[in-house]
Amino acid sequence: MLRDIRERRASALLLSASCCGTSEVPRLTAMVREFPQAAAVALLTTSDTQAARSILALGRCGVRTLVDVRSTAGWRELRDALRTEAIADIERLALARLAIDLSHVSDDCWLFFETLIRSAGRTGNVRALCRQFGVVPSTLMSRFLRLQLPTPKNYLAYARLTRAARLLENSGLSIATVATTLEYSSPQSFGRHVRSLLGISATTFRQRYDGEGMLERMRQELVHPYRTPLGKLRPLAPGL
Repeated sequence: MLRDIRERRASALLLSASCCGTSEVPRLTAMVREFPQAAAVALLTTSDTQAARSILALGRCGVRTLVDVRSTAGWRELRDALRTEAIADIERLALARLAIDLSHVSDDCWLFFETLIRSAGRTGNVRALCRQFGVVPSTLMSRFLRLQLPTPKNYLAYARLTRAARLLENSGLSIATVATTLEYSSPQSFGRHVRSLLGISATTFRQRYDGEGMLERMRQELVHPYRTPLGKLRPLAPGL
């Protein structure tokens, strides 16, 4: 596990309660403390006394999530937990990198990007995004066009595909499941979205991009070439 965290940047650790002995508690405690970015999830697979003791030991190690996988519902809960962690992980990475790229922009410009990243999973169009800001869609659009920036629709589309790419890193999640998670109307709609934006199929998208790779494409195409006009952008300011 330590090798996977250090060399492969694993974002989650699955710890079987039936396999973790009390002698391993000090090492597990150190690992959980030193790598807080990796979500630690304890799995309950049996009902024996040793498993119960191990759960208590894992709790002392700092493991705060327990999933009972002795039933089908438990496996669904585990998938949901890992899916949520995957999204949170790419959100943190995106915001950290954009904070550097956009360190010179106005407060309301940063609020636009921060909200864009955080709400991309449940916001499918610019109208929904504008409702969060209390801005008329045509007004928001004109402020981007005035500075010859990509449209807000493009920024939202790339943010959503960054989430999709992160989720698709999990081979256990189908394209259809990811499309549903991100509230596309259908897997076909997701496929059309990928093709119209990137010119490739959803299957090729899965093979070619992970979450970080899609984030980098977003930065290279929509952020870095437009640093100067983004510094002048006031997308949410009233009366402009």
